[in-house]
Amino acid sequence: MNETVKTYFEAFNAGDVTGMLACLSDDVAHHVNEGQIRVGKERFAAFCDHMNRCYRENLTDIVVFAAEGGTRAAAEFIVNGTYLETDEGLPKARGQTYHLPAGSFFDLKDGKITRVTTYYNLADWTKQVSNG
Repeated sequence: MNETVKTYFEAFNAGDVTGMLACLSDDVAHHVNEGQIRVGKERFAAFCDHMNRCYRENLTDIVVFAAEGGTRAAAEFIVNGTYLETDEGLPKARGQTYHLPAGSFFDLKDGKITRVTTYYNLADWTKQVSNG
């Protein structure tokens, strides 16, 4: 398992944005499931602040796959979350919980993550929080 990716996920589950940022290169490219690519740690931190305001999430069943040479990795996991505050353009938040399979892909260089791409099924999430 790639240690940088493992540390990144440990920091995520601890709610430690500073720890996540320490795993990233200064010019990290953050590809989110819906939206624009964000470049740089500052924009990544702003994204995390927004997410932490609207959602409380913990990742379980994390499996990390690493390519030989340590320059790429991928992970699949389950997102266990609570929808805390209504996010613009999405259903109204009422404390609904959700369980969602997701995956992330990473590029790495010199022990730092240079790209994070995360995918999940937004329609599945919307259905779960709309029924909750």
